[in-house]
Amino acid sequence: MSTAADTASAGADKPVSTSSSANADHAMMANAIRALAMDAVENAKSGHPGMPMGMADVATVLFTRFMKFCPRDPNWADRDRFVLSAGHGSMLIYSLLHLLGYEDMTIDQIRNFRQMGSLTPGHPEVDHTPGVEMTTGPLGQGISTSVGMALAERMLNARFGDDLVNHFTYVIASDGDLMEGISHEAISLAGHLKLSRMIVLFDDNGITIDGALDLSESGDQLARFEAAGWDTTRIDGHDPDAIAAAIEHAQTTDKPSLIACKTRIGFGAPTKEGTSGSHGAPLGAEEIEGTRKALGWSAAPFEIPQNVLDAWRVAGLRASKARTAWAERLDAAPEAQRREFERTMAGSLPNELHAAVNKLKRAFSDDKPSVATRKASENVLNGLADVVPELVGGSADLTGSNNTRAKSQKSVTADDFSGSYIHYGIREHGMAAAMNGMALHKGLIPYGGTFLVFSDYCRPSVRLSALMERRAIYVFSHDSIGLGEDGPTHQPVEHMAALRAIPNLNVFRPADAVETAEAWELALKALDRPSVIALTRQNLPTVRTKHTDENLSARGGYELSPADGDAKATLFATGSEVEIALAAQKQLQAEGVSTRVVSMPCLDLFLEQPAAYREDIIRPNTVRVAVEAGIEQGWGRLIGDSGGFVGMTGFGASAPYKQLYEHFGITPDAVAQAVRERL
Repeated sequence: MSTAADTASAGADKPVSTSSSANADHAMMANAIRALAMDAVENAKSGHPGMPMGMADVATVLFTRFMKFCPRDPNWADRDRFVLSAGHGSMLIYSLLHLLGYEDMTIDQIRNFRQMGSLTPGHPEVDHTPGVEMTTGPLGQGISTSVGMALAERMLNARFGDDLVNHFTYVIASDGDLMEGISHEAISLAGHLKLSRMIVLFDDNGITIDGALDLSESGDQLARFEAAGWDTTRIDGHDPDAIAAAIEHAQTTDKPSLIACKTRIGFGAPTKEGTSGSHGAPLGAEEIEGTRKALGWSAAPFEIPQNVLDAWRVAGLRASKARTAWAERLDAAPEAQRREFERTMAGSLPNELHAAVNKLKRAFSDDKPSVATRKASENVLNGLADVVPELVGGSADLTGSNNTRAKSQKSVTADDFSGSYIHYGIREHGMAAAMNGMALHKGLIPYGGTFLVFSDYCRPSVRLSALMERRAIYVFSHDSIGLGEDGPTHQPVEHMAALRAIPNLNVFRPADAVETAEAWELALKALDRPSVIALTRQNLPTVRTKHTDENLSARGGYELSPADGDAKATLFATGSEVEIALAAQKQLQAEGVSTRVVSMPCLDLFLEQPAAYREDIIRPNTVRVAVEAGIEQGWGRLIGDSGGFVGMTGFGASAPYKQLYEHFGITPDAVAQAVRERL
């Protein structure tokens, strides 16, 4: 049998696999995971002990023989990534972190599993717990996000070379992960791109919450993965030599790998092993006592025999040597390469960004183009792609409609990862998850496009972007009934409101090319949150005709057109409806009704502003009317109970867009009338 050092192209800093004779304490080391899992779940009276107990052997082999990590520096750039896609089995990763010597993961943290303020929440949360790579729990998300991590590794390797970027992405996935629809999109994309450094360890235990897997599933997972271009194998998940051999082989293939590990959920439990009874509930005192006897584990709850703990800590120290070797290579790298690597991994933006954005804004204000904001967005990308080389784009097979590809961007392929544009195919959800993976990996800033109406297909991943506080940029074009003839199936009416309901997500709807450039700048600068940029299909006039270096969109809303004299009415609008509000303003002022127009490109940012600024923009003492080609939900905080709203109350229709605006009453006349009725 070859060793990991022989077979892995990662080189000498990869932990070396040992033989079973040199790993005589494997059973007790794995049992330490099982003991901590069942004790913590029992103490919390809540949790999932079965999966950690079943996958303890696999995890022990992976972390003691193969994984490249450093307990003292959990976030060093070239570590192997480990994603517990089966996040309900969180005590597996928490046990590993404690045993391997991550100093924050004390035994008290294990005791406080699922308790307020602990580092051991019910499902793993990135940034909350050192050593956790992503927030998992919604099944299918972990394995799908990992595709983006593996893709980021290959793309950064193409940019910086083997010395700085050369690692694997390992995933532990469950039946539930593979049954969720998103996984089909993700494994197809990974196979197509031949992401050979992605290795999935499938907990093939044949059990779901309802009972035996055959109640709901009869497919052949290995055949499915093989059809998608993966290397596959099936092993005994309780045989450490078989586990090691399978991982060693997976490290040598030119495809992503699935290792189906046949395991017994709740391993060691006398009556609940192999049953759904060990999946999502404490085992109970009697069952735990029987498990201890079956495993030959005599230590008290939350106690690890010193020789077992020492063996785990040695494994942690051995794995850490790779970090030292990597740091030496980084220090020896050419200065320009090292600085660029450190900058992009830190998430810092080039100093030239603001000047580049202002150059675009000035040109837009001077030229006054009448273009769709999707086209304006493409123009912005053309101006920024070379300035921000870590900006990596893509589209769910709508490149020509989303206008998401800059002229200088080269396609990423299985044979060449040096490009910066990804063809995701018709995989909206998989695209969003992969974007999260790239954002989590760091070193790249991902953006991806589809129609706004199809944000429904990727909403769970968008929500995770926000929850994990990661910079991912969603370019959602065809943002209203203004897309016209494709009709109500493609016309988003509730989607702006639905996206604005997600905490920690900036939702931009720019009114012209200038605001589009500002939205991109703000999205790039938002290090701890994702952004949506909603863009029109139809042409819009330039409403910002006087250049300013200040990013007026940064406060979410601002007075675009002041009233003549003391304002009696305030009109709020976003996107394509700003043009309508400006036309209504002219009508009203011709009638002697002093009216101001507020552009609201990002309601989320506006509501975060100081109260004094918000009050000055809202002007509660004026008649307030909002106009947006969507539903009213979310506008109440601006217009109040007595304010007016001009927009949609139901679904759209198939017709040219100008006819649709007339038909649904989203017109300057309707806005002006809404003001008159409230004077």
